Amino acid sequence: MIPPLSRTHAWIIALAATLTMTVSYIDRQTLAVLGPVVTKALDMTDAEYGLLHSAFAFAYLLATPLCGWWIGRIGPRRGLVISVLIWSSVAAMHALVPGFGVLFALRILLGITEGPSYPGSAQTIQNVLPPEDRARGFGVLFSGSSIGGMIVPPLASAIFAMWGWREAFLITAVVGLVWVPIWIVLTSHRAVKARIDVKPAAQERESFRTLLRSPVIHRALMGVFAAAPAIGLMLAWGAKYLDKTWAINQESIGGYLWLPPLLFDLGAIGFGDLATRIKRAPGAPPRLLFGIAAAMAAMLIALPMAGSAWQAVAIISLSVCGSGGLYALTVSDAFARVAPTSVSMAGGLIACAQSIVFVVMNPVIGSVVDSYGHYDGVAIVIGAVTIPFALVWIAWQPNPGLRASGARTP
Repeated sequence: MIPPLSRTHAWIIALAATLTMTVSYIDRQTLAVLGPVVTKALDMTDAEYGLLHSAFAFAYLLATPLCGWWIGRIGPRRGLVISVLIWSSVAAMHALVPGFGVLFALRILLGITEGPSYPGSAQTIQNVLPPEDRARGFGVLFSGSSIGGMIVPPLASAIFAMWGWREAFLITAVVGLVWVPIWIVLTSHRAVKARIDVKPAAQERESFRTLLRSPVIHRALMGVFAAAPAIGLMLAWGAKYLDKTWAINQESIGGYLWLPPLLFDLGAIGFGDLATRIKRAPGAPPRLLFGIAAAMAAMLIALPMAGSAWQAVAIISLSVCGSGGLYALTVSDAFARVAPTSVSMAGGLIACAQSIVFVVMNPVIGSVVDSYGHYDGVAIVIGAVTIPFALVWIAWQPNPGLRASGARTP
């Protein structure tokens, strides 16, 4: 018999798991924020810069499904601590890079070591929150990454202004480690341990092969393919875009790039909350909400019409707000349709879809910008591709049978 948790206690643990994503994004996004100065210091082209982001995404793509399986075996309580300690060390090593080759290798290693972050956090949300709170919980989970996205632009830019870009890599990596003792203290209670680390034998668990072939996962991939491109452009290229298009210097970039992650937060939490509140037939997906979020994500098409840096940031922010909603609706719907103990593996597969998008798009963006010197065509294409994938998700008739015991589809 697993000891019960109060709703308040469960939400405290869920928020602590959300902070894992914050730490993850601080460590992975420091390079994106410092992109203009790092590429100049190491004499890199935009195409090489794009390859760095693809290296991380490709490693994350390969590692995340395996890490989801590993988290399912060892449990998120211990697995997340081990992972944060290792990837923070790798992130700190970025301060020592002599050139592109070593930085490329470290991005691969960081992608591998950050693999457990999303599966472990998602499994925690699934295990500790009651079914009626999970859609809202997954919306909050995505806010963890955007909190990191909000923190790192002003933080890394301020450290750069005081000491330099190498010190910025080191200090941001150390800052993330404050999460470790918080997590250990909050999860030390016997009831929390039992709730987080539910053993696979306790409930039906789908195999990795079964999940890989599942229409539930295939449909979720369509949702991620709709959401990920706009997010990828903002995360990897936001600082480079502001530098090249609007001549915003490194010290000032943090004053702009805090806004898109905030709007991503509002989109993820807001659409997740609405999905929980709006009444629908059992098993029915939130199609109308998904369509609204997709229309917002496609607004990136208007980026070439921006007349100032702040107008451009506003367009990007509204687009990623819609993308945040797409992510929250996609994962909450998918996780309601798989066995509760399979959420970490399902989360790993969904994270793979995002990595596939990033692997493909980043070198292409770099080559296009090197060739044409602007981002206009890139923004139009990325905004446009959102629509067909979103339409497929909306039109796809999902499997009405729920594997979660008695859980209402969010």
